[in-house]
Amino acid sequence: MKRRDFLKLSAGASLALATMDLRSGSFFKKAYAHCDTGGELPGSLGAKEVTSVCEMCFWRCPIVAKVKNGKVVKIEGNPKSPTNGRGDKARVCARGNSGVKLLYDPDRVLHPLKRKGARGEGKFVKISWDEALDEVAYNLKKVKDKYGPHAIAYFDHGASAEPLREIFKAIGTENYSNEPAFFQCVGPVAIAYISTMGYLTSGTMQYTDMANAKAMLLVASHIGENVHVSHVMDFVGGLSKGAKLVVVDPRFSVAAGKADIWLPIRPGTDTALLLAWINYVIKHELYDKEFVNKYCEGFSELKEAVKDYTLDWAAKICDLKKEDIEAAIKMLAEAKPHVCIHPGRHSTWYGKGDVYRHQALAILAALFGGIGTPGGLYFPTPISLGHVHSVKEMEPKESDEPLKEKYPFAGPLPGNPTHEIIRATITGEPYPIKAWGICGVNILQTIPNPYQTMEALKKLDFVFSLEMLPTETALWSDIVLPDAVYLERYDDVYTYDGLPECFVTVRQPAVEPLGEAKPPFWVAKELAKRMGFDIFHAESEEEIINEKLKGLNLTLEKLREEGGLVVLPAKGAYDRENFKNIFGEKGFKVHLTIEDFADEDFSPVPKFEPTPAPPKGYARLIYGRVPVHTFSRTMNNEWLHHEWPENHAWINDEVAAKIGIKDGDEIILENQDGKRSFPVKAKVTPGIRPDCIYLPHGFGSLSPKLSRAYKKGASDQFLITYYVQDPFMGASSHRTNFVRIVKDGKVLNIPELRPVPNEIPRFEIKKG
Repeated sequence: MKRRDFLKLSAGASLALATMDLRSGSFFKKAYAHCDTGGELPGSLGAKEVTSVCEMCFWRCPIVAKVKNGKVVKIEGNPKSPTNGRGDKARVCARGNSGVKLLYDPDRVLHPLKRKGARGEGKFVKISWDEALDEVAYNLKKVKDKYGPHAIAYFDHGASAEPLREIFKAIGTENYSNEPAFFQCVGPVAIAYISTMGYLTSGTMQYTDMANAKAMLLVASHIGENVHVSHVMDFVGGLSKGAKLVVVDPRFSVAAGKADIWLPIRPGTDTALLLAWINYVIKHELYDKEFVNKYCEGFSELKEAVKDYTLDWAAKICDLKKEDIEAAIKMLAEAKPHVCIHPGRHSTWYGKGDVYRHQALAILAALFGGIGTPGGLYFPTPISLGHVHSVKEMEPKESDEPLKEKYPFAGPLPGNPTHEIIRATITGEPYPIKAWGICGVNILQTIPNPYQTMEALKKLDFVFSLEMLPTETALWSDIVLPDAVYLERYDDVYTYDGLPECFVTVRQPAVEPLGEAKPPFWVAKELAKRMGFDIFHAESEEEIINEKLKGLNLTLEKLREEGGLVVLPAKGAYDRENFKNIFGEKGFKVHLTIEDFADEDFSPVPKFEPTPAPPKGYARLIYGRVPVHTFSRTMNNEWLHHEWPENHAWINDEVAAKIGIKDGDEIILENQDGKRSFPVKAKVTPGIRPDCIYLPHGFGSLSPKLSRAYKKGASDQFLITYYVQDPFMGASSHRTNFVRIVKDGKVLNIPELRPVPNEIPRFEIKKG
């Protein structure tokens, strides 16, 4: 589709188009064909409406659940929300609509289960809640008494995991990951932006004013494929007003298809391109001199450090045309200061160099003056909730040998790097870890090298999980506790602190939990009683919610009367003078060089650290998202599976022609360690570099108890067996693995069509 045609569409139509662009076939035809609504069609008059917050991904869109005959029959966007469309334009994405089918998934875990066979076999017997909680409490106490509190670890993600985290803090362990997403996703970008400009531009929320941008830069940010509704709407809004777009990505993504300039970069060389651009902007005086003089420190040191990074050098390293690189940076410079240098979110790519890549993006944004200005990065609005008195705040004890000691910027972060916990579990060094709790994360489809994770699981004395579905993680648990889905529970007060307006809303139940599923707060409170912990003094989640809402002079009842959402003014989005950073310092400053990095023997300015190129016969494995799925968590959803049941492996058309692969051929991918995928269909396309193979993430479930997702497509995660940990904070790399193709039992080597320059080392496969 041509860009000019794309811009004629509304934001909603654009979302639909982005989905259909990627996969031929229907778009939600017969979407409600299997929805049991008691004889009534979804959206019928007379349905009870319950406002809440979606959790089909982490974006937390305000929603309205329609309840008929005691069942949720439809989910819509909250018409009061300023982010996902007001009034009759309120939107939720495909996943948000399909929360109904998470709630009524026939494969749901609805009873406490106890393992009967070996871990991983998936053999369980039903037990009572009392038996299950007694078993969990007994085993956690037993491990703590024998080995100490740090012998217990907790892997968690999302709102449902927060109450149980308090149990592990009370135990005294520092080995909770406080969402593995930090060490598998946002860690490097967080370190880079907090150190450079004093606030986190790209955590759960992304403070990017794309709707008012005159130009945007995306470095492998798959907007339109991850479909975070308000984010995509802002992106489309900016383009519809004429914003220019530069996309740097080895794959012709949906965003690349809308770009003025697409740069199909050699993977692992993004920082080289950014450093050359920084040098070019400084050398040709394309930067915002007033902003740099007033708000930036370390300009002269930066100028000296980048002077040798030329466009000619970058063109060779990145396998791009110099004229394209130059045209792109000029296009961005012409739009300053209303230019959005998108910080990205998922940043754990190569281990070494990930922090520098995002530090370089932050510097480029500063040089253009694109911070605290319309169309650039903006500042969040401070929103003060009331203090919760009914939950006793616990602090874990520090061990004598902290697992994050070798990562100087992991110190202030809660918990420990995921792979350090796994490694200590396997080796017993520096101390043994003998019990795990898991909630809200499918660790075998999330953490690099799942085979290492399974090795660790085998060594545990005890492992339990709180689960909605029988995932791979559930199969490896000794006790499985049935979790209530977000439509069955209270969770928290949610505040949106961005543009165009802020708001406060609450996740609350639309229906009672099915079967014996229980909300996480109830589970944590009951477990606390058995552990002897006096930490939960609230009688209910509503009590905690009301304590928080006091800070805004609200109550849960009043919030419900206001349609489940109260709009608040956005303040200070562009106020540089009164900005207060994460360290409590007032007044905005950008550190173009970072002394804290130098103090820990890192370079104070970004430097290019090449990641090894593919070994001969292999292509780099890269991955991304599809618009109707969220990782592995939605693969078993009936409606979403109907639309996108399996992934395809993207293969460059020139490569495919040379090795005899045709579009739609069934192939197997084999990685550098000999691990093979389930069969997957080839998608032959010129829209990917010849040194890459791309897999959408989350497919290829290994749990036979997930009746729709099992063995559907290929799991990229089970091909990611080699990882490098970021030296700043311990995050684990995900783009350091390589694959070749197996067809009809024959191994097909990938021909090298793009010569690798001498400056880039080649990955060496370990023999044996």
